[in-house]
Amino acid sequence: MAGQLREYRRRIRSVQSTKKITKAMELIAASRIAKARARVAAARPYAEEITRVIEAVASQSNTPHPLTTGRPQATRVAIVVITSDRGLAGGYSSNALKRAGELTETLRAQGKDIELHVVGRKGVGYYRFRGRTINGEYTGFSEQPSYADAKSVADALISSFVAGGEDGGVDEIHLVHTEYVSALTQTAVANRLLPMVLDASAGKSSSTGPSSSGGLLPQYEFEPSAEAVLDALLPRYVESRLYAALLESAASESAARQRAMKSATDNAEDLARTYTRLANRARQDAITQEISEIVGGANALASAS
Repeated sequence: MAGQLREYRRRIRSVQSTKKITKAMELIAASRIAKARARVAAARPYAEEITRVIEAVASQSNTPHPLTTGRPQATRVAIVVITSDRGLAGGYSSNALKRAGELTETLRAQGKDIELHVVGRKGVGYYRFRGRTINGEYTGFSEQPSYADAKSVADALISSFVAGGEDGGVDEIHLVHTEYVSALTQTAVANRLLPMVLDASAGKSSSTGPSSSGGLLPQYEFEPSAEAVLDALLPRYVESRLYAALLESAASESAARQRAMKSATDNAEDLARTYTRLANRARQDAITQEISEIVGGANALASAS
């Protein structure tokens, strides 16, 4: 009985130590959510406005451009998957990887080759374990990305996209990341980054018509040309969209980690209560056994005398 009681007490101490760690991680993740949401809100207007400008330029120019015009014989596609660098975030990374797997199957069914660019150590480890070729690895900034991090990913993608599938590059770029909806809901989504998917109303709108964002498209004069303007906007567009996706993913990661750590803390409390009850029962059984032995010995002595 004494050995069983010691074991229960050891387990209680272990669970309580784990609870302190998970509670601290929960509080850290909660503090990061507010900052991450503020960064998302600050970056979103720029990404939306540059998309609106490109729609306006494309609507007033008949010049085909890779930024807005799909290539008829697209053979190679790049998929950018954003995951986390650390674990203990529930299903955050696994949901993004599952969505990337569905997108990969769809594109392969269309006869396209896949080129993988992975952000986050969890995604890199996932594909390495399965023997998949990774064309680009980017780690160390999943929780607190900067614009420079987005630019480093965008530079490699733009170079590959400009080269084209026939010259060893890619014809399309797809982005898989986790969209932050609320503290309780984060959704893994897949969108085509390049060529842009323009709203149907953008191509039909005039200088006085509404754009896809609900405003009025301005009348532009291009200098030196519309193609040169789109060439200049291409890197800015990719960088801003990637940066917005990284920020959304960072907020989602913190929210998922907070929920996971809260669940772990609650489970640790339940486990500690269970072990406490078992320890109390073992202690009571030991006391009862000792009393029984004392009474039995006393009766034996009384009978002998």
